[in-house]
Amino acid sequence: MITLVQLRVIDAVRRHGSVTAAARDLHYTQPSLSHHLSRLETEVGARLLQRVGRGIRLTEAGLLLADRAAEIIGRVDSATAEVSTLVGLDAGRVRLAGFGSVMSSLVPQAAAILGRHHPGLEVALTDTHPEESLQLLRAGHVDIAVIFRYHDTADEDDGVRLIHLLDDPLFLLTTDGGTTLTAHKDTPWIAGCERCRSHLVEMCESEGFSPRLAYTTDDMVVMQTLVAAGMGVTTIPGLALRAHRDPTITATQLPNPSRQIFAATFGDPPDPPATAALLAALEEAANERAAADSR
Repeated sequence: MITLVQLRVIDAVRRHGSVTAAARDLHYTQPSLSHHLSRLETEVGARLLQRVGRGIRLTEAGLLLADRAAEIIGRVDSATAEVSTLVGLDAGRVRLAGFGSVMSSLVPQAAAILGRHHPGLEVALTDTHPEESLQLLRAGHVDIAVIFRYHDTADEDDGVRLIHLLDDPLFLLTTDGGTTLTAHKDTPWIAGCERCRSHLVEMCESEGFSPRLAYTTDDMVVMQTLVAAGMGVTTIPGLALRAHRDPTITATQLPNPSRQIFAATFGDPPDPPATAALLAALEEAANERAAADSR
C-alpha cells in the first residue's frame, strides 16, 4: 500500500528536482529518502526516476504519480488545517525535553511565544541530557527533544528528524585576562561530568596539553562562581552565558566551531498540530535570539 509519506517524498522530488534538496526539505537523510523512493517503486511496479547526467528526472509514471501526490497531499493538509482550526489548539499538552542551558534561555522564550498563540495549550518540560532526551523521544514519552551536536557528532538514526534552530558559540571564562586555551595550560580547570567534559578535553588536547581538571560541576552558575573566586577557568556555551553572567569574569568567544542546537522529533511527518506549533515557536524564538545577537 502506498503511504502518505511516500507521496510526500515523490512530491518533494518533483518540486525540487533533486533527491538531496527533497531530503533537506523533509528533514530526512538522503539514504532514508532514497529508501522511501525504492519502496514506492516496488509498490507501484514501475520506475519513477532516471538519471540524466549528474541529475535526475521523473519518468512518465513518476510525473503522473507526483501530480496525483500533490493533489492528495493538498487535500490531507487542508483537512488537517480544518481540524486544527476546529480544535483551535485551545487545549491539550505537548511535551519537551531539553538540556540545562537551553532550558534556561531558548525554551522559556518559545513557551511564551506558544502561550501567546495558543494559551490553552499546556507545555510539559523535562530537564535532562541530550542522550536521555532522545531516549524519551524514541520511547514516546516526549514530543520534542532539544539537543546539541558538534561538527563531528555521528548522525542520528533515520527515525529521528532534526530541525536546526541556531549555532551556540563557546566562551572561555577567566579573571586574569588570558584569552586562549593554551594561556591556561597550567591553570586548574572547572569541568562538567565525565560525558559533558569530553569536548573540553578534546579542545585542550588539540592545543597540545591535557587540562588539569580540579573541580567538577554541571551547574553553569556554580562554574562562574568558582571562576570569579579565582579557583580556575572553564568554558561555557553562549546560551548559558546569556541566561546568567557574573560581572567580575572575562568571557572570550573561542574560535572553535560552535555547537549546533536542534529540535528533534520522531517518526514520519507531518507532526501533530500541537508538536508543530511548539516547533514553530522554537524556531521563532531562535530567530529572535539570532537577531538580538547580531545587533
